[in-house]
Amino acid sequence: MILVRNLEKRYVMGEETIHALDDVSLEIVAGEYVAIMGASGSGKSTLLNILGCLDTPDSGLYELDGLPVSSYDDRTLSRVRNEKMGFVFQQFHLLPRMTAVENVAMPLMYAGIKPKERLARARTALERVGLGKRLDHRPNQLSGGQQQRVSIARAIVNQPGLLLADEPTGALDSRTTDEIMDLFASLNADGMTVVLVTHEPDVAARTHRVLRFRDGRIHSDQPTAPRPVTP
Repeated sequence: MILVRNLEKRYVMGEETIHALDDVSLEIVAGEYVAIMGASGSGKSTLLNILGCLDTPDSGLYELDGLPVSSYDDRTLSRVRNEKMGFVFQQFHLLPRMTAVENVAMPLMYAGIKPKERLARARTALERVGLGKRLDHRPNQLSGGQQQRVSIARAIVNQPGLLLADEPTGALDSRTTDEIMDLFASLNADGMTVVLVTHEPDVAARTHRVLRFRDGRIHSDQPTAPRPVTP
C-alpha cells in the first residue's frame, strides 16, 4: 500500500538546516498495523504528515497504492486525502455546535454526498464505534473517550483503506486508552491499514510493527506480529 524511498524533508531554522527526514525508506503493506515512535523532533510526525498528504517531501518517492503521490498537485492531494485516508488526532477537532452525527457527516459533504445518505452513513459509522445512542449529543455532552470515538467515526465514514493517527490516546486515561486501542485493533482486523504515532510503549505494543525514529532516520523496524499476506 505505502512505498517510500529516499525521502528527504528539511527545514531552515535561522542559519541551521534541520533534516526532519534523512533518506527514509520503508514499505507498509495493506492490512498492517504500524506504530511510529521517537523523541520529539525525531521525524515521526513529519513522516505521518507526508503519508497523509498534509505535507510534501523535498525529494524522494512516495507511492500510495502504486500511484506517485510525491508528484501530485494540491488539488489531487486533497482528493487523495478525502477518498483514501482517515485522520485521528490527539485533540479531537470536533465542531462544538454540531451533534456527533453532524460532525461525522462533515467529510461526506465535501465529497458531494447527498444529505440523506450523509446522515445514514454517519449513523452507521457511529454505531461502528459504539456510539449509536449518542447521535444527537454535542461534544460538551460527551466524555473525552466518547469524543475520540466520534473523531474515529468521522475518520472512517468515507471507508478509507488507510487510517492515520497522531497520538490518538495522548489526552486519555489508561482505561479509555485501552478502549480506543481495542477499537483500532477491530478496524485493523476488518482490513483497514492503521499507522499511528505514539510515545507510549504500551500503545505501540498493541500494534503489529514498531518503527523507531532518531534524528530523521529509522533507527529500528521491529515486527511484533506476523505481517498480513497481501492478496
